[in-house]
Amino acid sequence: MYRIVTVCTGNICRSPMAELMLTHAFGRAGMANDVVVDSAGTTGGEAGRPIDERAATKLTELGIESHLHRARQFEPGWYRERDLILALDLDHYRVLRAGAPDDESRDRIHLLREFDPSTTDTDLEELGIYDPWYGDARDFDATWRMVDGAVEGVVRYVRHELDGGEPDA
Repeated sequence: MYRIVTVCTGNICRSPMAELMLTHAFGRAGMANDVVVDSAGTTGGEAGRPIDERAATKLTELGIESHLHRARQFEPGWYRERDLILALDLDHYRVLRAGAPDDESRDRIHLLREFDPSTTDTDLEELGIYDPWYGDARDFDATWRMVDGAVEGVVRYVRHELDGGEPDA
């Protein structure tokens, strides 16, 4: 089983959207039995709370259920338990890399948008997904578009990894 965790700040907006969109995509790709995706926050301030209503509304528009989601904080043991750790913004990326116990764990950490083919020549600083929590439905639409742009790239990467290849991030 290939394990992925998506990570944002509080685990109520960006990372659960990415988790559920990726889970949906792996199901469509016939990989639901091979890949499990979950999510967490770099902080525990929202632990136990449901997904933000605006994120839930956007996912519902896409036919993706989110009502079972409950926020939680990233646990240090996941560095070794997850095959791929996807940060949603640069601050999450930096926190995760700083906390990684070794180079092997650090190498598993990527910004989600690294997998968006439209961002291949973009500086790392430009790959973050800003926090929509401070905005309105338009900001959640923008988050969806940025996550969606990376989803198929993640699916291809994981398929390549499961096939035993040397994937390019």
